[in-house]
Amino acid sequence: EPAFCVPISTFRQQRAAMAAASNAQTKVCVFGSGTFGTALGTVIARNGFTVTLLTRRDNVAASINTQHVNPQHLTDCKLPPLLSATTSAEEALAGCCFIVHCIPVQSTADFLKPYKDLIPSNVPIISTSKGLHSETLETMAELVPRILGRPQPMAFLSGPTFAKELMDGFPSGAVMASEDMKFAHACAHLFHCNALRIYTTTDVIGVEIGGALKNVYAVAAGAAEGMGLGVNTTAFLVTRACAEMNVLAVAMGARAHTMAGLSGIGDLMLTCMGGASRNKAVGARIGKGESLKSILESRKASLDGVAEGVATAPAVAKLVKKLGMDAPIALAMAAVLDGSTNMQQAIMMLMQRPRGEDFSAIAHQAEEKLRQRCLTGPLGVSARAWAGLAMAQAVLLVGLAGAFALQRRAR
Repeated sequence: EPAFCVPISTFRQQRAAMAAASNAQTKVCVFGSGTFGTALGTVIARNGFTVTLLTRRDNVAASINTQHVNPQHLTDCKLPPLLSATTSAEEALAGCCFIVHCIPVQSTADFLKPYKDLIPSNVPIISTSKGLHSETLETMAELVPRILGRPQPMAFLSGPTFAKELMDGFPSGAVMASEDMKFAHACAHLFHCNALRIYTTTDVIGVEIGGALKNVYAVAAGAAEGMGLGVNTTAFLVTRACAEMNVLAVAMGARAHTMAGLSGIGDLMLTCMGGASRNKAVGARIGKGESLKSILESRKASLDGVAEGVATAPAVAKLVKKLGMDAPIALAMAAVLDGSTNMQQAIMMLMQRPRGEDFSAIAHQAEEKLRQRCLTGPLGVSARAWAGLAMAQAVLLVGLAGAFALQRRAR
């Protein structure tokens, strides 16, 4: 049971029991038995759904099925009885209604390829992976259909959600994005409960870009902390980083207001300031002078989890160049991670940039320009003006036709 739970009334308990009986008929397959896959599987199973984790480790499956404990991640947390595990993809996918994908972006292609013929084309995949593919610059919305070789119904879950706090039932919130709002609501239903509120949006690009770029900025925040810099620096960095990723997201077609929500500034604050942040932890060790190679080797040996920001930073640098944009913080971190500069030099470069106007309005101004461009027709004339001209022409033609008809009758 979660350590913290919001009490509910007797009536709501009865209604929840009835819903749970119905939910148990819905099978959910979770790809990945790591920290986040285990936590989300637990959230879904607590909501009364039948959940199967697909893992590659026999000992993990055996422990979850017999002891209700993941022996490698969140080991002090008891797992619910509706949560099981298997190493068989056929077993995990048989009869499933939803797939929750909890595999890192850079590992997704290798993970999915062997199973693409087993995954039904009509079963929704809910992606929780945050990042850009380091070579193709693809988001998960682009990567998954390419790997599967077909369109696939997809939704995207993002927000400030540390796995351990989800397990403990601490009040939390996240966003479910899909181009189809009804579909987003259906996917959100799996996770929404008294301890986790799920909001919906159709801004898939905004949610994915926010989830990807925040990892890069978290490495920067960790590095600043590792160097012994204070909270002034962190607050400045987080605020400036949110504006920077908003500009990039809008340029890719996102809505500017998305970054003011849970998948934007919410997730950014958690990852940059939270103690359980993997990306921040990597950055802190960089700030203390440790080499990236030794950091990644030690994390791999200790199963500390993947810090997506390390692979995402060079991808963001390529994306910025492709878009012809300016993203000084992301570019600085990409340079630090590839060894072409160090944190002291990067900070000095950022702090010596030319002074400008308040950066918080840049993304919103860019969004308005794009909107006006969409509303502008041929010769730079607005769509509204063209519509008025077309209406005037129609009225003129009707008038001429009426006059011609009267003239013929007069003859």
